[in-house]
Amino acid sequence: MAYIEPKVLKGFRDFLPNAEIIRRNLTEKIENTFREFGFVPIDTPAMEYAEILLGKGGGETEKQIYRFKDNGERDVALRFDLTVPFARFVALHRNDLLFPFKRYHIGKVWRGENTQRGRYREFTQCDFDIIGSDSPISDFEILLLIRTTLLNLGLDITIHVNHRGLFNRFLSFIGQRDNSVEILRTVDKLSKVGKDETLKSLSLLTGGDNANKILEFIGAKGTFTDVLNRIIELSGGTSPESDRLLAIKDYMNICVNNGTTNENNKTEPFILNPSITRGLDYYTGIVFETFLTELPDIGSICSGGRYDNLAELYSKDKNSISGVGSSIGLDRMLAALETLGKLPAANTCSIAIACINAEKSGEYHSLALQLRQAGIPCEVFIEPCGEKNLVKQFVLAEKKGLRFVIVTGENPLKDPITLRDLSTRSNIEISSIGELIKKLTEELFKETKKV
Repeated sequence: MAYIEPKVLKGFRDFLPNAEIIRRNLTEKIENTFREFGFVPIDTPAMEYAEILLGKGGGETEKQIYRFKDNGERDVALRFDLTVPFARFVALHRNDLLFPFKRYHIGKVWRGENTQRGRYREFTQCDFDIIGSDSPISDFEILLLIRTTLLNLGLDITIHVNHRGLFNRFLSFIGQRDNSVEILRTVDKLSKVGKDETLKSLSLLTGGDNANKILEFIGAKGTFTDVLNRIIELSGGTSPESDRLLAIKDYMNICVNNGTTNENNKTEPFILNPSITRGLDYYTGIVFETFLTELPDIGSICSGGRYDNLAELYSKDKNSISGVGSSIGLDRMLAALETLGKLPAANTCSIAIACINAEKSGEYHSLALQLRQAGIPCEVFIEPCGEKNLVKQFVLAEKKGLRFVIVTGENPLKDPITLRDLSTRSNIEISSIGELIKKLTEELFKETKKV
């Protein structure tokens, strides 16, 4: 048989057990927060008809999408995000859903883009959306869920928000509404290419005077109120879009500050940043990006916005279904947590039962079953070592990052038990299974409190 070199495509990865355990533990924490807010899970196929995914994705998306003909000569593609498939999902299952519909979807997506720290061609997104509501309350809830989820992970963050509609109103005010798509994409690259290059691109597109006006708009600084007042002035006065931003600010401030509206004792939970535009064409309202205070250079780890007209692209019923949502980039967040030394523990269980005599395996597993029923994760070693060679299983347990090894007597379910604490290399003598459960429960509780 010819030799085939084992290799992985560039931008794709294998995950060894420790890395995958960390990913799963992190995902579980995120998912638990989503469920606490009443969001429910869905799933969609990894592959869709290309016309579904390219319906309103934008020029950059088409360049990055993995697209090909399948064996039936159908034009298909791998999903590049979870939002467009969700829009198709809503249009197809509209009569089966209860609106407003709050969903989350955690899954892999694929983009043929350049790889960099925390960015790969196959990666995992954690999406959460509210669809079927145009209320600023739904915008507020998504922002609050972003904040709660990331704070639950022990992260110090800043959420930057803007309103695409207000930016478009400003462009109309200066006579550049027809160029809005290209202007938005140019502004979206500001942090990557810098102010001078952005000014040059905008000048070619809109003329020098307008380019300077655009930079003045997106460069407004100060408190949320200061920035909002400035961009209202530059866009020609108050509007429904500016009123919405003000409402969301008030909801969030009151929520985060326990109902107080005292301006001198208030935490600003997010920043109004007019340069945040998001490059995808389907955003129509509020948009937001989330940055780590300790590691801003890694870029946004959670972003999204309102997409009022996306679902109707796939429906003959032209009644608009308003939506707002966000996505956490799991891989970028993991890269950031590793840099900050804040990765969660990789252990799924910290206890093993030594296999001294293979003929006693039924009893070993019966003991393990009793421990698991008491809420104590436990594995049973498979290869017998004999009483004189227990050190081999102690070494194996240490390499696997386990804390305890349970060593039973000739009758595993009745004889006294030795509990080997690998952290101190000491033995604890236990008289019964009940006492063992009590001891392990106490020790696991101590470990949980440390975390």
